[in-house]
Amino acid sequence: MDKVGAKTLLKASALCLSLGMALMPLGSQAKEVVKIAFIGPLTGGSAAIGLGGRNSADLAVRQHNADPKAKYTYQLVVQDDECRPNIGVQVATKMGADRSIIGGITHYCSAVASATVGVYHRFHMPAIVWGAVLPEVTYGHDYQEVFRVNGTMINQNEVAVKFMHDLGYRTWGVIHDTTDYGKGHNEYFNRYLKQFGGKVLANFGVTVDQQDFTTELTKIKEAHPQVLFFGGLTPLGVRIRTQMEKLGVPAVFQGTSGIKSDAYIEGVGPKVAEGSLAFLEGAPLEKLPGGAQFVQAYDKQGYGERPEAYGPFAFVAANLLMDAIDKVGPDRKKVTQELHKTKDADTIIGKVTFDDHGQNVVPLITKYVVDNGKWAVWEDSAYGKGTKKLPGL
Repeated sequence: MDKVGAKTLLKASALCLSLGMALMPLGSQAKEVVKIAFIGPLTGGSAAIGLGGRNSADLAVRQHNADPKAKYTYQLVVQDDECRPNIGVQVATKMGADRSIIGGITHYCSAVASATVGVYHRFHMPAIVWGAVLPEVTYGHDYQEVFRVNGTMINQNEVAVKFMHDLGYRTWGVIHDTTDYGKGHNEYFNRYLKQFGGKVLANFGVTVDQQDFTTELTKIKEAHPQVLFFGGLTPLGVRIRTQMEKLGVPAVFQGTSGIKSDAYIEGVGPKVAEGSLAFLEGAPLEKLPGGAQFVQAYDKQGYGERPEAYGPFAFVAANLLMDAIDKVGPDRKKVTQELHKTKDADTIIGKVTFDDHGQNVVPLITKYVVDNGKWAVWEDSAYGKGTKKLPGL
């Protein structure tokens, strides 16, 4: 090499170092960067779930990028849908219009997921729902771009009603929010309750921002149901359960997956939360192959928030999306087609198979109860073992 060439190389080296870049060996190439989106509620009452989902998707991306065999380097573009349909449509449109973003891990709140399916279809952007349980998100249309790794409220309510009936409960009061999520739970809960001969003594729909439930809870108390069924998310559930305690409503508090959050226990306090019930699709993470490794890897990253109930689903959704891109390249239509081939994929939530509507066929719903300040699988809890009893029996 002559002096001019040597000086040129030294200048290039200095420039690279000043920009924080490392010189690469001759003949090597940097991996192509591929963007994928995460969308969930990062602020507001459901932020704990959303942040756990974001962190879990981030963990999947970090692990994928650390694999020397990975074909691409992935970049996670994070958006806050605030659990509000109008905001969800805005950010979904922003992600869909950005052609550099190949696909998304999308939505915890059912009202948001339902409102955005048409956006993903219009932009031909594959979107894998990681938390919303409204059946219409996958079954209410024929959009090929929309998938879901978690189950639906149909599964939850069928299992929940049979479980409560088998315990000996026969009468219910109902409070549900008036979003599609709450109305859907009310519909399927009542459908299965009729099959098992249960009776609803009082039923109220309330808005998600309602603060005072004295009227509804007083009427429910006067009806003397054994159980209060709540169809809604954690923030509303905290207010209702807290006011149940103040008004002396003795019914068991039966929630849905919407309250399966540490934030629920923290919000009402461990003493009041004791004995609350929730039902969540899939087996408990600690009992699944890879579950312990996920928790260990998650903790190692030092995230400030727990993964919560749906973090594992976001982790799986991100991995399925990246695996599909690795196979067919960063092409939205090809990735959508590849995701539809998903059958018996091994994941930390168990086998994943998408049906013709993009819905994962989830074979199991797990029953949870708050036992001594923590959510516990029913069968492993003091209640399931018979050393504690729920009220009303």
